[in-house]
Amino acid sequence: HRGQESAGIAVADNHQIRMHRDMGLVTQVFHEETLAGLTGHIGIGHTRYSTTGSSILRNVQPMLCDCDFGPVALAHNGDLINAGALREELISQGIELDTTNDSEVIIKLIASSGASTIEDAIAYAMSRIRGAYAVLVLTKNKLIAFRDPFGIRPLSIGRLNGSHYLVASETCAFNTIGAQFIREVEPGEMIIIDENGLNERQAIPLEGRALCIFEYVYFARPDSRMYNRTMHEARRRMGHELAREHPAPGAHIVFPLPNTGTPAAIGLAEASRIPYAEGVVKNYYIHRTFIQPDQRMREMGVKMKLTPLKESLAGRRVVMVDDTIVRGTTIGPTIKMIRDAGAVEVHVRIACPPIKHPCFYGIDTANQNELIAAKLNVEEIRQYIGADSLGYLSLHGLIRAIGVKKDKLCCACLDGKYPVEVSKEAKLSKFVFEEPAPA
Repeated sequence: HRGQESAGIAVADNHQIRMHRDMGLVTQVFHEETLAGLTGHIGIGHTRYSTTGSSILRNVQPMLCDCDFGPVALAHNGDLINAGALREELISQGIELDTTNDSEVIIKLIASSGASTIEDAIAYAMSRIRGAYAVLVLTKNKLIAFRDPFGIRPLSIGRLNGSHYLVASETCAFNTIGAQFIREVEPGEMIIIDENGLNERQAIPLEGRALCIFEYVYFARPDSRMYNRTMHEARRRMGHELAREHPAPGAHIVFPLPNTGTPAAIGLAEASRIPYAEGVVKNYYIHRTFIQPDQRMREMGVKMKLTPLKESLAGRRVVMVDDTIVRGTTIGPTIKMIRDAGAVEVHVRIACPPIKHPCFYGIDTANQNELIAAKLNVEEIRQYIGADSLGYLSLHGLIRAIGVKKDKLCCACLDGKYPVEVSKEAKLSKFVFEEPAPA
């Protein structure tokens, strides 16, 4: 659910690193034959949601690089805001760059650091890069995890059968295999796992705490836990807050746009005592539309993903709940579909404040011109999407639902306050490092 465009796995056995990666979903990339060839006792995996660089094979992760420490593989979640300057620096040193993503900068900084140990090389790279990063590095005999000094992107440590360590973006990965959550990787921290067990190192100073609030709103899976609360519980509480801030008297039913709108719809129905129902049916063979790499695919995905239930909608005043309105291009056709199924009124409730500012930390909304709330006010958005009423959860209500102090969260997409300063030239588009097309 964190990436659908490509997948890869790298494994090590003390002697070498074996890797397989390709475009597509995990189930399309890996088969019994490919997995049988990935033998080793340490491994890392990655699924890509492109935020810098095209969705093409050379940008697939993990990335592999040979250096003084032997082969090194790397998987990165996040976005670097100074990747352009670092790429120019590396190129000026005669270092070849093979991809158009920002993650390659990290592995090339590690490889060219001149440090005597892989740990010192990683610490050097961490001191140079700025932005959001949760990273796993694999050597022939070590697994090393590290996180940016604000902890913008999540990264957690787990343990299986008492002695096997795991690191993952979300705790749901531990639940799936029966592992126990230990703790989060701290901001600026490096975790080294080898034959001696687990060791910790504060590689660079902690600069604060700024976990991405969009993890709670949309990105993380409902059964994942951050700051000791599951995403499902936080989203259900968002529904409670929505019911308090934007009541819908006279509505017959509440229904979600599945699946990310479901917990908030449950909470709104609970708090408002309006019956919860299924208003649309989701085709579970269509994947997450927001993280599709381009707008055409997102719009096509919505058409194929949702089918209205006329029995629930016909002749009724309905409250439709969703997690966010980002670009505003898909919710209008969805509302029309609901009306065509017979709904007499469609009231929209959004479990997040208006997204007015771009994200430079790993969510594909770097172009402010694409954000509908940056151009229109709430009433104008209501008219544009064709809803009878539109209510957004306030930032105060969202913070209350999450149960974490605002100074521990990155809310930049909502309030424009960026924990890591971003220049206007930081990233003009996700394709900033692509070669220009021939004239």
